[in-house]
Amino acid sequence: MVETLLQAIDKIESFHYTGTGSLYGWIGRIAINKALNQIKRHRWRMVPLDIRAYDNIPEPTAEETEAIPKEKLREWISELPDLRRAVFNLYCIDGYSHKEIARMLGISETGSTSTLAKARAQLKEKIKQYLKEQQL
Repeated sequence: MVETLLQAIDKIESFHYTGTGSLYGWIGRIAINKALNQIKRHRWRMVPLDIRAYDNIPEPTAEETEAIPKEKLREWISELPDLRRAVFNLYCIDGYSHKEIARMLGISETGSTSTLAKARAQLKEKIKQYLKEQQL
């Protein structure tokens, strides 16, 4: 976060005002690029989980999803491995396509799709565990 702000201050002369929100978008883009570069540098440290172990987890129902506090969801997303978290956020929150994500992260489109599936499976498992604990 601090590095992003410092880089924005260093590069402020390259910023061009294009209307309301343009500074926010420009700084956001710096933050995203810094995060993506960090992921690229440390991708070799990640240990892939076998997605087949999660294939049989059903989607949570709308009622189940509504019963989960947003803070819990944020916590679980933050606990995802770096690449999964990046792909999940870029796809589900920022709305990028798998093609765009693949280009940004230096992975294949299939890799992006697979990584998102693993992230979703991991989150579904957390949701099921949470709901089971709440019923006890």
